[in-house]
Amino acid sequence: MPADRSTESSHLAPALLILAIFVVAVLDATTSPELHISAFLGIAPLYAALRWSFRMTLLVSAVFVVCLTYVDIFTVPDWAPASRVVGIFGVILVAVFSLMLCRTRLQREALHARTRLVADTVQRAMLRELPLNAGPVEAYGFYVSAQEGARVGGDIYEAIDTPHGLRLMIGDVQGKGMPAIGAGLEVLASFREAAQHLESLDSVAERMEQALARYNTRSVEQGTDERFVTALLMEQRGPAEGRVLSCGHIPYYLVRDGKVSERRDGEGGLPLGLGGLSGEPRHSVRVHPEPDDWLVLCTDGVTEARGKDGEFYPLAERLAGWTDLEPAELARTLRADLESFTDGELKDDATVLVVRRSPAAAQLSMARAAAA
Repeated sequence: MPADRSTESSHLAPALLILAIFVVAVLDATTSPELHISAFLGIAPLYAALRWSFRMTLLVSAVFVVCLTYVDIFTVPDWAPASRVVGIFGVILVAVFSLMLCRTRLQREALHARTRLVADTVQRAMLRELPLNAGPVEAYGFYVSAQEGARVGGDIYEAIDTPHGLRLMIGDVQGKGMPAIGAGLEVLASFREAAQHLESLDSVAERMEQALARYNTRSVEQGTDERFVTALLMEQRGPAEGRVLSCGHIPYYLVRDGKVSERRDGEGGLPLGLGGLSGEPRHSVRVHPEPDDWLVLCTDGVTEARGKDGEFYPLAERLAGWTDLEPAELARTLRADLESFTDGELKDDATVLVVRRSPAAAQLSMARAAAA
């Protein structure tokens, strides 16, 4: 039934436009020759060309040509033959131009659709769809590109169950939108590989640093800009054993027993791509998660989003009022509130991950802790 209504609606507008052409032509034929109102009908096929299919545009243009030709030949008695020829030629010219305009628009729309398909394919290859599931952990959230029309950009994230425990990463590439994809993909690919094979989180970060350094070297050789990437890496090897390493990334938030706290664990390291400036190795720090903890990770596109009054988005304050929500609902609520706060005008890519143990894993962990 909805499809039928859609079809009726798509046919109704062209039918009304054709009826309007007939009505104006009849009025022109029955009024004084001095009032040549059908001269304004040239907008009809142009409107059709911008809105409808080629077939509908052809139909509207044909009706326009027939009606205007009739008016020019039979309802303007004082026109010289040359004037009639010029008038009819002008009508035909408008119709042909409308058909060409429609064809060009449809070709551009088809090209745009193919480009969107390629972008979607790139996104699926680069970033897994949320929510993520890795071992005992679930990660809900959202990713929004600040660049209009882009589906991927400068924010990256991943969660992997590895032989060395669960490893999770969120990162923010310098820049936004499409120009930042290359550096982001390089860092993301190196994390996925290193997380599986390297023993320590520190070594994973070092491998990511090396991958970005190679990318930046190629960028300089090709005459493009170097990039740096802030990243937050997390690891969990046991129910109460975890590590955190920050490469210049913003703090994350811990939700425990209904209270929200900003955590700066593992801070001090420079962003990836700038590690050579200090010459000092990065070091992760130990943390002690509890079974019912929630983590909220984000990029600065969220915390530095500004409202109409210029104020920054109060993420911690908002989270404090939503601790009773389930992760999926929290992610949806946060995204809607962020878009409302910024009036839909984000200045940077924005990503949020709401991370927790799955309910089954959390219950098993608490049962083991009680038994011990």
